Amino acid sequence: MKTRIDVIANDESYDNLSSFKEREEMNKAVRVYRDIIRVSIKRADVQVRLIALLEVLKRHSCKQFGVSYMCKNTIADKLEVSYKTIQRLMKKLVDLGMIKQVPMKRKKDMMQTANAIIIQPVKDELSDKQPTKIPIKCPTIKTTTSSLKQNIKRYKERNNAPSLSHVDKSVDNLPKANFVAAWVPNNFANLASSFYHEAKTIQEFWKVVKQCNRVIDYSTNDRVFTTEQELSIGLKAFKEFVMKVKAGTKMNKGIFAYFNGVVNKLMDKLYFDVDFMVNQI
Repeated sequence: MKTRIDVIANDESYDNLSSFKEREEMNKAVRVYRDIIRVSIKRADVQVRLIALLEVLKRHSCKQFGVSYMCKNTIADKLEVSYKTIQRLMKKLVDLGMIKQVPMKRKKDMMQTANAIIIQPVKDELSDKQPTKIPIKCPTIKTTTSSLKQNIKRYKERNNAPSLSHVDKSVDNLPKANFVAAWVPNNFANLASSFYHEAKTIQEFWKVVKQCNRVIDYSTNDRVFTTEQELSIGLKAFKEFVMKVKAGTKMNKGIFAYFNGVVNKLMDKLYFDVDFMVNQI
């Protein structure tokens, strides 16, 4: 059942909803919220989007301090993300107590219009609290000529691995997959061993999955996806890869380079899947 909307969208209503007396009060609240987001949200990409959303709301809340009445589609266009992403980010800011949304209706036809989005004043215990220091990320390792040559050599060795069409699928060769390194999940090793019997080849496929799931916090080694999600993505990507190979898809850059593209594409898709990422935000 829909909730009755009693607030009419006009300047008087927006003035009454205003949560700050001065612009500097609003700016101070946003600065505090930025620090809280950097400390409490682990994923760097989510941090950036939440802070960007706060900045957009602040810039469009200067007529009535703290009150913005842009529609979500307009906000999505400004941030160059989808409408559903804005919904998720808004919900997160509401859960954190940083904003509040008030349903509004037009005076001329009494139909619902864009919600008023209100930046909330900072609570006393938050304003007095010093933000936790953010750990410094590991410095980038400089690439030397010798290390670059070694990387090129390893890349060539990986892409010269046997393709699926040359794999011996006989039952006698399957036990060799038991020598796969312990850091490769059993489920992934069992699936890959149905098509590749070389332990080194199976391990290289799993390395691709690990490399695509990038680290977002070097102090804790947290990654974008959890271990369970990483395995689920790896299994789905390998099945899709096998289908492409059987269909005769050309892999000019090598099987591992092609598999890397499959994994990256699947991760990009699942990152915006609310059901898949529900435990991550």
